[in-house]
Amino acid sequence: MTTPDNQENSRFSDVRRAARLSVAPMMDWTDRHCRYLHRLLSHQALLYTEMVTSPALVRGGALHLLDHSPEEHPVALQLGGSDPQELGLAAKIGAQAGYDEINLNCGCPSDRVQSGAFGAILMQSPDLVADCVAAMRAQVAVEVTVKCRIGVDEQEPREILPVFLEKIQAAGCQRVTIHARKAWLKGLSPKENRDIPPLDYALVHEMKTAFPDLHISINGGIATLDAARAQLEQGLDGVMVGRAAYHQPSDILSEADAVIFGSGAPRDPFEVVEQMLPYIDRELTKGARLHQISRHMLGLFAGRPGARAWRRMLSEGANRPGAGPDLIQQALAQVTRQAVAV
Repeated sequence: MTTPDNQENSRFSDVRRAARLSVAPMMDWTDRHCRYLHRLLSHQALLYTEMVTSPALVRGGALHLLDHSPEEHPVALQLGGSDPQELGLAAKIGAQAGYDEINLNCGCPSDRVQSGAFGAILMQSPDLVADCVAAMRAQVAVEVTVKCRIGVDEQEPREILPVFLEKIQAAGCQRVTIHARKAWLKGLSPKENRDIPPLDYALVHEMKTAFPDLHISINGGIATLDAARAQLEQGLDGVMVGRAAYHQPSDILSEADAVIFGSGAPRDPFEVVEQMLPYIDRELTKGARLHQISRHMLGLFAGRPGARAWRRMLSEGANRPGAGPDLIQQALAQVTRQAVAV
């Protein structure tokens, strides 16, 4: 079995360091265009793909789902699945595509995921998850990680979560991200599962005390960079931010390198937009439509005068035939460079 000890040490440690702050895998959001934008805002945070199912890669041959730019690194591939052998093959495909980490989804509560017997429902099968982790690790030289909930349905988190972590750690998982909410597989929609079950940050901190050798990141409800830093200062190894990093990317990511990693100057979102223009031009020549890229940029100027005009121009114009970088520049002219207090 490939172990962290015989991996390329510099690459392995770099990804682990990047995990001090990561952007959560989010379906329909964290595609390659989104990740390119986020990388311009933070050179050091760890980025994740949308979840890609192992059947899509192994049986469907959907290798286009693994497309990414070299500039995105460090970047992790999140897989969904429950068949150890198939996940092992999918992990191998992902590692060969150049991803720096392979992550197993044990947290998504959607009906579609449940019907495939993976996602949050796997919290009920820690032995199976351990088998999946072991099979994936046997195939790749990059780190295999898990993203999970604190429990599902009627499970008692303080009883099930330590068992779950013990099993996956024994199988070789050394890094886990815990969404600090239970998931209710029946009765709540995926959206409700992101908001209604109460957060239990204390339990995640208890797990770090119980598993000191396990790299633990916390996820759920963290909406500011100060809140992320506070979690790190309380002893956790990493923080994963989701919707806030997408809807207000400048607020979370533009100062992340300096605040979380201790190096690097804050990024100016105006300069980031200018840096996006060559990428947009290149992608349009490959057949992309502007709205596929610009939709991820709508929140860049949240809180600034002109942000509404910026969003409106992009939302209304990016779908029009022939829309290109000139529209981005016209929208940018609507935004003032003077930030305002919110």
